[in-house]
Amino acid sequence: MSTPGKILLWGSNLWQFGAGMLGPLFAIFVEDIGGDILDVSWVYATYLIVTGMGIILVGKLADKIGDEWFMISGYGLSAIATFGYLFVTTTIDLLIIQVLQGVSLALMQPTWFALYDYFRGDGKNGGYIWGLATGMGYVASGVALIVGGFIADRFSFDALFVVMGTILTIATIYQATILKFTKPR
Repeated sequence: MSTPGKILLWGSNLWQFGAGMLGPLFAIFVEDIGGDILDVSWVYATYLIVTGMGIILVGKLADKIGDEWFMISGYGLSAIATFGYLFVTTTIDLLIIQVLQGVSLALMQPTWFALYDYFRGDGKNGGYIWGLATGMGYVASGVALIVGGFIADRFSFDALFVVMGTILTIATIYQATILKFTKPR
């Protein structure tokens, strides 16, 4: 695999680790701010809809403008939005953060896939290369959820969000190193 492909792979896995620390703990966090099952449902549904619609739009725009800055902006917005959880006290606050998270994923996901496909190597072992990207992400998220649960249980959700945001910031900085391998359009 090429050096830029490795950067994309490891940066993504670091992001998956940081983002994966919340996972199903999200429902407990919603409950902690006074929300209920319906709040979890409509807030998360909004996140999914914003993400899905945004991915389509960003994918189309990135084909014309370029992938790199969309991806890096998405990673950065994800880190900022994660720190935003520290200020959530109502489900409306949470909705705003989830919309930002949806926009961040919409910015990063189609552009990451395009860049990873472009830099994945010589075209051989495509199944393995894509298996690495997908499989390692699941492993990172699984380990992260255990760590995230421990942090939230032993310390607090605020501590969890600081750790998550810090990891996502590091992932953003690492992913930005891809710029030295790309050409402006």
